[in-house]
Amino acid sequence: MDILGVFLVSSLPMLKTIHGYGGGWSNAHATFYGGDDASRTIGGACGYGNLYSQGYGTSTTALSTALFNKGLTCGVCFEIKCVADNMWVACKKSGGIRFSINGHSYFNLVLITNVGGAGDAVSVSIKGSRTGWQVMSRNWGQNWQSNSYMNGQTLSFKVTTSDGRSVISNDVAPPNWAFGQTFTGGQF
Repeated sequence: MDILGVFLVSSLPMLKTIHGYGGGWSNAHATFYGGDDASRTIGGACGYGNLYSQGYGTSTTALSTALFNKGLTCGVCFEIKCVADNMWVACKKSGGIRFSINGHSYFNLVLITNVGGAGDAVSVSIKGSRTGWQVMSRNWGQNWQSNSYMNGQTLSFKVTTSDGRSVISNDVAPPNWAFGQTFTGGQF
């Protein structure tokens, strides 16, 4: 299940387990906002914007601060089980990792979404056709930044998740890419 990191805590007690965080079931809180179709699920602390139009639909939850981890768990896949029920939901992604490029010439802000595998991005690197690989820094949520001039270059990205796996998406954006565009790369 994809997550929407919001600092709100619900009274609905749930249990969770997450790959790469020791496994096992732990008590936590999560809730869902936005109605049956998730059409009102907009915003949140991960930077995903309108989750419904991003393709997440109703597969999102708001987490307590214990699980949110200052935004590091944005996109992480959780198995969720109600304390009084054995119900759980598995995490699945279709299509490639999406790279939404915003900012300006010396401030590239890239929103990373639709990450499979563990579901989170804990490290992101960017490579232009005239540069080597450069580690990006996490700005907030799953927005990653580079302060290098990348205009007019094809762009490649390397995404590493909390389970230690990496995927390289070569030449995802063509040399004529523009701020405000989204490109799709490889997937776990």
